[in-house]
Amino acid sequence: MNDDPHGGWPGQDPDPARRPQRPAGPPRRPAGGPPPGHGQRPPGPQGPGQAPWQRQGAPQQPPQQPPRRPQRPQVAPQHEPDLITHHEHNGTEHRYDADRGYEEPYEDDQYVQETGEDGKPILTPAQRKKRRWRRIRRVLLALFCLFFVLPAIAFVITYFAVDVPSPQAVAATQGQAVTYYYADNTEMGKDVPKGGNRQILTPEQIPDIVKKAVIATEDASFETNSGFDVGGILRAVYNQVTAGKGGGSTISQQYIKVASGDDESSLTRKWTELAKSFKMNQTYEKKDIISAYLNIIYYGRGAYGIESAAQAFFGKPAGELNASEAALLAGLIQQPGRSENPKVANERWNVALNRMVQNNFLSAADRANLQFPTPIPQTDKQQAGVVNPFIRDKVKEELAANGITDAVYYTGGYKIYTTIDPKAQAAAEQAVAEGMKGQTDENLLNALVAVDPKTGGVKAYYGGPSIVKGPNGQDLKGRDWANTPQNPGSSMKPFDLTAYLKSGKGGINSTFDGSNNRQFGKQTIRNAGPGSSCSAQCTVSEAMQRSANTVFYDMVANVTKTGPVAEAAKDAGVKPSPDGTAELFTGDNNIALGGGKTVISPEDMAASYATFAADGQRRTKHFVAKVTNSQDEAAYSAPEEAKPAFSDDSDKSKQIAGNVTESLKGVIPFSKLKCPNGHECAGKTGTQQHTYRSGEPSSAKDSNSQTWMVGYTPSISVSVWVGGDGDKALKGKNGKAIFGSTIAGPIWQKFLTQYLNGKPGERFDKVKIIGGGDNNNTVPSTQTPPEDNEDTSETGTPSTGPSSGPSSSRNEEDPPSSSRNPPSSSENNGEESNGRGGGRGDNG
Repeated sequence: MNDDPHGGWPGQDPDPARRPQRPAGPPRRPAGGPPPGHGQRPPGPQGPGQAPWQRQGAPQQPPQQPPRRPQRPQVAPQHEPDLITHHEHNGTEHRYDADRGYEEPYEDDQYVQETGEDGKPILTPAQRKKRRWRRIRRVLLALFCLFFVLPAIAFVITYFAVDVPSPQAVAATQGQAVTYYYADNTEMGKDVPKGGNRQILTPEQIPDIVKKAVIATEDASFETNSGFDVGGILRAVYNQVTAGKGGGSTISQQYIKVASGDDESSLTRKWTELAKSFKMNQTYEKKDIISAYLNIIYYGRGAYGIESAAQAFFGKPAGELNASEAALLAGLIQQPGRSENPKVANERWNVALNRMVQNNFLSAADRANLQFPTPIPQTDKQQAGVVNPFIRDKVKEELAANGITDAVYYTGGYKIYTTIDPKAQAAAEQAVAEGMKGQTDENLLNALVAVDPKTGGVKAYYGGPSIVKGPNGQDLKGRDWANTPQNPGSSMKPFDLTAYLKSGKGGINSTFDGSNNRQFGKQTIRNAGPGSSCSAQCTVSEAMQRSANTVFYDMVANVTKTGPVAEAAKDAGVKPSPDGTAELFTGDNNIALGGGKTVISPEDMAASYATFAADGQRRTKHFVAKVTNSQDEAAYSAPEEAKPAFSDDSDKSKQIAGNVTESLKGVIPFSKLKCPNGHECAGKTGTQQHTYRSGEPSSAKDSNSQTWMVGYTPSISVSVWVGGDGDKALKGKNGKAIFGSTIAGPIWQKFLTQYLNGKPGERFDKVKIIGGGDNNNTVPSTQTPPEDNEDTSETGTPSTGPSSGPSSSRNEEDPPSSSRNPPSSSENNGEESNGRGGGRGDNG
């Protein structure tokens, strides 16, 4: 056998055409190639260059050889011989590529593997590129398995595991009446949805224009998608990241969400929803899916399903809906809870129509000719066993803020346990009825709210009649005046005092100039009359009893400033917009006297005075104690929390509230009101003067537009408002002007007397007096109330006129006397009237 890998004998020169010479030296092998000495003969006794048969004792003749090709000329060997197994027949050597798993030909002179300092081979650019692409391929394969293969397997499993509920089964779970209970667990009544007896329509019974309006507005790809829209999902993700608006749910997904009643924000819920949506599209035709959706979705006004929505909004069956009406209902699906907001309804109507045009469901010319379809008036007749609509609306508002939204309100068979005390509610309605008896001014309106200081629960809520007559004699839903903000007048002064006490610059025994007609810059501030003025050394406590405007205007203008007054009101429980309805305007000093742009609702006034009654502990006003579902499982419970309102220190907050209470206790007898037997009480009246306008009768110059009485005992805080819808000249019996103590005050007193009858007597806790003269922890004695022919007014108006100019004083008991100057209709502080007194709005 020839050991020469190139076909020659040892010592012969290899074929120069196939084996170029290399420099002398030790053989070089690449990493992974044959080890040194591979293919050499093992050492033996023969000497170098001896053939095997020349060994000692061996035959001297070589063994017989088979015929072979002619020998080449022999030359001295240039390298150690290699085994023939390491070569191809063409004479090219191979190396083993560990990365690729096979040998690759190489030339000794062309391949030299270098290593780095760490002993690892140094790769060529081609090798590095090959390795990099190999890693990229592996990563892409792993990602493909992770994001496509595994989810596909999981989706298939989920697909076969879930069921799609039928429209009939879903309808059976919706439209359930909600049962209301009083605080003593007796039933108040039921709230039955208008769509409770709805009709499930077939696809043929629903007009195509309705289907197209909803498809265009809610899911433009409905006809082509498979239950979910990848583009919509990506848009939803983008909106989440960029804080934009809009989701990615298809009509099928929305149907599944409503059908299951599961709105949990979780990946598990969303994944299951996608699988059900896909399965629904494999199970039902598109016409059946859109019909099922239209039959169960919520549109507002308590209407579930397109048939009940058509009746609730337009008084007609769904089959008679036109394009304009269909667009409005389609637009309201996203915001059903705001269906009664004209601005929102108009915006949603336009959105629906524009999308119908974009999707070629409606021509631009037809769209331009459409008019907004005004819904029919919403009536809410209160009958036996039906919940008071104002209480219901407040409850629903509270529940919506805590997860039980308007869309699911009728779906759970809920039982709502309210804080309303049946005895207190009956006392409120009776007190208002008796207090308004004999009043002839048709512009007089009223409201009463009572709040428990110890819990924050609303015990009684009366917002006026729930049904009123329209211009054509039709029944219309009344306005909730208990939730409507008005100028508080002098009932704002306790917040002035709170800010003053918090400032640490004085107390209820500190003195101010309480004389009438004081000049503050360009403004002249008047008291309401002799009964409202006091000396130049008038204590804050006496000024509160007399409601001296000059003292509190001075206090805010020169000591506390307006910002801290607004903060004190918020600390007590007044909620400005957007969280509430109040406005605490600090742009001028009118807030000191509760006029101008400052407005607060009776509901907020009762809640904020309850903080004074609760020794400075503020509790969240609420109507709902707890909610259970149809299985009597807890669905919501009101939080029981209290926090110091006027200071981080509970004792300091209690001291401030107690000082306010001390100053308000004297107001009750001064206003000729009485506390219930055995109970201490405190409170403040308030009156807002009407702004006289050209063309009104002269009697309007002496009229008022809003009156208040807000007060409390340790166990109940009550706000009573009697006024008009805006700045109207109101008159009481016999045409006399009304004041806080003439109608609102007696209603307040009647309520407390009835509600607290038979309850144990109660007194306020004593606190240390803050500020001047507090060494003996006493306050000035209560001022003797004036006789009937004396002024007990508490109203006044800032004026830019001279101090000797006309007065805008008011008498709480009697019409203005001849000794007082008539008010001037021209004095309005240079401000435009806003229907709530304008610049004149700081009257008692």
